[in-house]
Amino acid sequence: MVVMSKRVKTFEVIFSDPSKTFYCSGDKVAGKILVEVAEVTRVSAMKVLGVGCAKVEYAKGKQKCREENEYLRYEEVVQLDDQPADHDGSVILRPGNKYEYMFGFELPQQGYVSIVSSYKGKFGYVQYYVKAFMERPAQPALECKKHFEVEEPLDVNTPDLLSPTGGMKEKKVTCMFIPDGQVSLNAKIDRKGFCEGEDICICAKFENTCSRIVVPKAAIISKHTYQANGRTKVFRQKLSSVRGNHIISGMCDAWQGKTIRVPKIKPSMLGCNIIRVEYALMIYMHIPGSEKLILELPLVIGTAGLGSRTNSMSSTDGSVSNASASWVSLRMPSAPPSYCDVTRDCRLDQPLTPLLNDYDGDDSPIFMHASAFQFPNLPAYSEVDEEFSGNAHMLQVC
Repeated sequence: MVVMSKRVKTFEVIFSDPSKTFYCSGDKVAGKILVEVAEVTRVSAMKVLGVGCAKVEYAKGKQKCREENEYLRYEEVVQLDDQPADHDGSVILRPGNKYEYMFGFELPQQGYVSIVSSYKGKFGYVQYYVKAFMERPAQPALECKKHFEVEEPLDVNTPDLLSPTGGMKEKKVTCMFIPDGQVSLNAKIDRKGFCEGEDICICAKFENTCSRIVVPKAAIISKHTYQANGRTKVFRQKLSSVRGNHIISGMCDAWQGKTIRVPKIKPSMLGCNIIRVEYALMIYMHIPGSEKLILELPLVIGTAGLGSRTNSMSSTDGSVSNASASWVSLRMPSAPPSYCDVTRDCRLDQPLTPLLNDYDGDDSPIFMHASAFQFPNLPAYSEVDEEFSGNAHMLQVC
C-alpha cells in the first residue's frame, strides 16, 4: 500500500520474498518498510504490527451477530540502521533518499499456539497482515497495511482418514397417506481423506420397490459453519455432482467404482472456534413427488494426500484398453439372423416406461403406466428372397 501526501511520497510494506504465496506455522515473515519523502520530515517512531484474526459478522433479524478471535499479534518499534537518531529517538528523513525499515517475526509453531489457514467466506473471514505506523510530531500518524496468506498443512494419510466409511438408508414412500413401497441405498467409499483433483470411487446399491421412477445421484457438498453471539449460521453449497440411470419400479441398480472428482477447493478448516469448513459426499435418490433419500459420508480435504488421480487414470486406461480388445475380438456373423429371432428379442415382456426429465423439484410425474405390445411377425429371409427373385425374373421377361 502506497500513501502519497505533500510530505510523504512512498510508504509501503514489502515482503522479502514476494513470490512466496503462503506461510505455514514456524515460518518467518520478514520484509521492509520503504519510505520516500518530498520534503524534510521528522519521524518520531516507526511501529510494525503483525496481526492474524478470525471474524464472523451477519444479521439475525434486527440483531447484528459479531464474533472475533485473535491468532497472531506481534508488535515492534523498528529503527533505521544507518541513520543517526536524536536523543528522543526521532530521525529526520530528507527528500531524494529511500529509507528502509527492516522487520521480521516468526509465526507460532504448530501445537504451541494454534493458527488457522486464511479464509474468506460469505459471513466471515480469517486474515493475516502486517501494518506499519509512522508517527510524526504534531501530525496524525500515517499507516499502511499488506496482507499475507497462511495455509496450515492437513495430512490425509493418517490411519483414521485412510479407513473406509459407508452407510445405509431406506425410506417408505406414500401417496395420499397410502403406502407405495420403499426405496433404499447402501454405499461406501474406501477412505475419507482426499485432495483436490483426486477421484472418489463410490460403491453403492440402490433398490426401488415403489411405483415411481427414481434417479440415483451423488454430489460433493461444502458446509460452512459460523458462530457468533451464541448463534450458529450454516451455509451449504453443492460443488460437483454425478448421476446414474433411472430405476423403474421393482428394479435395482449398482455402482461399482463410479467416480466423482474433487474440484479445486480450499482444504478443510477444523481448528477455528468460530468458523468451520467441512465437506461431505452426499449420495441420494431423487424421488418424484417426495423428499430425497440422502446419505452423507464425511470427507476431509487436505493439503497432502495419496496419488489417487494417477491410480484412477491408470484404471481408466486399463478399462479402455480392455474395451478395445473386446471390440477387436468381435467377428461378423456369416449370415444375418432371421426376422423371427429379431422380433423375438425385440418383444417387450414388460410395460414401456419412458425416461423422466431429471428434475430436482417435485413437479415431475409420479406414476407412469404403459401397456405391453408385440411387434407383428415379419416374413423370413427365404420368403423375401424368393419374392425378390420372382420379381427379377418377370423384369427379364418383359
